[in-house]
Amino acid sequence: MIVTTTNNIDGQQVAQYLRVVSGEVIVGANFFKDIAAGFRNIVGGRSQAYEGELRTAREGALAEMVEAAQELGAQGVIGVKLDYQSIGVDGGMLMVAATGTAVTFR
Repeated sequence: MIVTTTNNIDGQQVAQYLRVVSGEVIVGANFFKDIAAGFRNIVGGRSQAYEGELRTAREGALAEMVEAAQELGAQGVIGVKLDYQSIGVDGGMLMVAATGTAVTFR
């Protein structure tokens, strides 16, 4: 399935716009990752633990969106947008949402 952030695909003509599809993933950080990230914040550098969580959440949200499009019989999803938001009482959870338009091609 073609998944793109653009509103059109070279060489493809949209036959039908089916509907907006989405996928959401919410992940929580754990105590040990928080300690490691806090240390990285003090000394500088990248937090591989958080980057891994973010990557996993993004891929999960995209996979859910694609699954929703496939259930509609779509051949692609165009205009994909990713949204990242900290949620929860203390902001200790991360939500990643992927949205796009499911389409078929001629």
